[in-house]
Amino acid sequence: MTKERLASCACGKLRVLCSGEPTKVSLCHCLACQKRTGSTFGIAAFFEREQVRIDGATRRFERPSDSGFPVIFHFCPDCGSTVFWEPQRKPDYIAVGVGSFADPDFPAPDQAVYREHRHGWVEAAIKPSDAR
Repeated sequence: MTKERLASCACGKLRVLCSGEPTKVSLCHCLACQKRTGSTFGIAAFFEREQVRIDGATRRFERPSDSGFPVIFHFCPDCGSTVFWEPQRKPDYIAVGVGSFADPDFPAPDQAVYREHRHGWVEAAIKPSDAR
């Protein structure tokens, strides 16, 4: 049986149902993720587009990325929670914010990026030798 996980915004009006396991879970210390989350990092679970079903209205915000490809962020028009985004560098994938699943048993990140922007008081969740 295929595992299904439900991610949602804070008010529950935007929901993302993901089937199966993510292909990658990435912890990002970049400054843009820090601003987007209001925290010291962001964590994304990448699912193949056909594994994802989106229910609810979204507003979108597009920004350039360091790769030169834009990223389109989708957030709830009512509560403002960013739930998922589309990295144009990887058009076959949708990234879902791990916190949107509100599941402490969600798989841990298998990579960390932009370590040079990691706050000194944040313990490294992934050591460089652990990354794929």
